[in-house]
Amino acid sequence: MKQGILFFSFLFMSMLASAINPKVNYELAFSQAQAHYVDVKITIQQNDKESIDFKMPVWAPGSYLVREFARNVEGVAATNAKNESLFCEKINKNTWRVKAGKNTEVVFQYRVYAFELTVRTSFIDDAHAYLNGSSIFMYAEGFKEAPIQLKITPNANWKKISCSLAKSGTNPFELTAPNYDMLADAPIEIGNQDIIAFEVLGIPHEVAMVGQGNYDSEKIKKDFTKIIEEAKSIFGTHPCKNYVFIVHNVNAGGGGLEHLNSTTLQMQRNAYAAEATYNGFLSLVAHEYFHLWNVKRLRPIALGPFNYDEENYTRMLWVAEGFTAFYDNWIVRRTKHLTAEKYLEVIANEFTALANLPGAKVQSLSESSFDAWIKFYRRNENSGNNQVSYYDKGSVIALMLNLTIIKNSNGTQSIDDVMKYMYAKCEDGKAAGYTDEEFKSALEKYAGQNLDSFYADYIDGLKPIDFTAIAATAGLKITDLNSGKNEIYLGINTSNVSGKLMVTAISNVSAAYAAGLNVNDEIIAIDNYRTDDITKATANKKPGEAIALLVARDGLIKKVSFVLTKNANVKYKLEKLTEQTPAQEIIFKAWIK
Repeated sequence: MKQGILFFSFLFMSMLASAINPKVNYELAFSQAQAHYVDVKITIQQNDKESIDFKMPVWAPGSYLVREFARNVEGVAATNAKNESLFCEKINKNTWRVKAGKNTEVVFQYRVYAFELTVRTSFIDDAHAYLNGSSIFMYAEGFKEAPIQLKITPNANWKKISCSLAKSGTNPFELTAPNYDMLADAPIEIGNQDIIAFEVLGIPHEVAMVGQGNYDSEKIKKDFTKIIEEAKSIFGTHPCKNYVFIVHNVNAGGGGLEHLNSTTLQMQRNAYAAEATYNGFLSLVAHEYFHLWNVKRLRPIALGPFNYDEENYTRMLWVAEGFTAFYDNWIVRRTKHLTAEKYLEVIANEFTALANLPGAKVQSLSESSFDAWIKFYRRNENSGNNQVSYYDKGSVIALMLNLTIIKNSNGTQSIDDVMKYMYAKCEDGKAAGYTDEEFKSALEKYAGQNLDSFYADYIDGLKPIDFTAIAATAGLKITDLNSGKNEIYLGINTSNVSGKLMVTAISNVSAAYAAGLNVNDEIIAIDNYRTDDITKATANKKPGEAIALLVARDGLIKKVSFVLTKNANVKYKLEKLTEQTPAQEIIFKAWIK
């Protein structure tokens, strides 16, 4: 009797466990790939809810803009296990509610139109499918933590798949994910891509080359390996069991987006042979790979677990992206792909861009981070006048902090130690993410000084950066190549549109701006001479001379006159001092390596 009671007790507990541990299956099919559609089916098993809300994310983690992916969804329907229709209604912009009733199995189906080939979106045609999870996969509210099986039925001519998710069996098109977040964070490339496979640090890596290009597979293996090893050396440990690079070789474009165990990159297909563009590509590779630690695991507290419904605000993108932007070129230098001279040229260009940017006097670095959702990814003709990039200024701030740490530790420590220390605290997402105060404390720990005034000046404030002082700290000579030149400053960007010379941007420190020249003005003539090239038309002009522009604005003719001013923009060059102090020599060697 006792044995029977125990058996039925065990059976009851097993049934209860099954009921409270639902499973979620996803299926993808491409019946109209040529028309850029994917068919998605979600099956919920062991459901115990009267109604289920299915939600499409509104943004892609890593890209801080509400993109409204639900706008591409069509043909929504819901059924039970018997294929009987269930009531389904859309209750807000990205949510569909299904009345499940007593059905333990609910099948939810829809189609997604995908025809935007960027690293943040999805693209399908008859040649291949690139799927960025947050733009394709809805999730069922209350089931995000359930284990997931994914079955893909590719087009008959698609033979390969590249994805960081684990295979669920021998079929490469059947994958598994422990939860929705992992599914959404693993981009999928399906087609006939060239797969370059290699192992680094005992970890399988692959590069999925999509589209033709003049790349050298063996060189890719060798150079990627150096970057991977250098990045790992910073943090001490590597969290991945495997890693996938998806590279879209395109006619024009670029960029990358990080994921937990993979990344997607864009590269101009015929730009691999030129040293400058190839080194730029390696910098992009280093950037996204560095994100494997910084952002994907070591992250601001606001960036995970994700709220896919709305903006996730943080003032720390200057660390998440700016520090990563500093490290991308530094890693390329540390692997010796960049000479010391070329690396200093990169840094000088960063200094130049920031020094000449009017927006750096208007928007603080922390504000730039916080407002990324409404400003950084929605740049317009006036953005240069009122915004600063958390990538660009964040990179310079990282350099300043690095030099401070090197100096105060007499060359025994660097910003590497900060990143390693913080990663150990947040390793593999076990911690909830760091607060602004926690990261500041870590910086102070290794800088050996209070950073309140530094933050007040450069993070939350608008104090101009002293580039000469930065150079001197590292034993460098800084030169303004524009010094002594008597050139005019127009401060106008133009574009030739259907034979019309159109104003596309105007600097707010220019005389043209003060005189009232507008973006979208058509420049017809300069000083009564017709022109379609403003640079040629003003080539012989000098500061102090008057100039008159005849423009068309909304069909009306208008004259805009002003006095040309001298170009006050700088163009920096950095060189190693021939004679460095012992302290400068230590700092220079620890940084430039």
